Amino acid sequence: MGIIDPREKLRAHAQTQYVDFYAEAVKASQEFRKEYDARMNVVKSSEMPLERSPDGLIKHIINERMNTKECCLDIYMQFLPPGGASGKHRHLSEEVFYVVEGSGYDLHWDVKFDCHDVMEFEWETEPQKFEWTQGDFVYIPPYCAHKHFNSDPNNEARIIVINSRIVKPMGFDWFEQLERAEGF
Repeated sequence: MGIIDPREKLRAHAQTQYVDFYAEAVKASQEFRKEYDARMNVVKSSEMPLERSPDGLIKHIINERMNTKECCLDIYMQFLPPGGASGKHRHLSEEVFYVVEGSGYDLHWDVKFDCHDVMEFEWETEPQKFEWTQGDFVYIPPYCAHKHFNSDPNNEARIIVINSRIVKPMGFDWFEQLERAEGF
């Protein structure tokens, strides 16, 4: 074992300021657990708010602002009008959706990433097309620009969209609306 310079020990013990971070974290955890018990286990349809968003009409099933016990996912139902489309957007979390009703397709512009000296992002200029119909499950990779289209000119399509909100507290809350849905 090597010899430790005694000045290093003094530097390690030097106090520049006093804080209570640890004790405050323990107390905050206790308060969270009390508050958590009062959150909703069941969200009734009537408690799920509608939003006319830049991405189109959505009904929030689970959202971090809805006081539910779910802490990791945002889930919403998206309504795609006959022959219509969502907005185009991208975010760092992956996304999945389930087709409840209707048929259509997605366009995905995959990201090309490089990090030599700085992070550089580019997106494919030509999107990949993915057809979907009732009962299908669709996966969208992280930071992939994407847009949903309803192929049926006469009937609405409905999809259940699920996103992880875990990346937000990690500092990766990169969410961009690239194009608005028509009429929104």
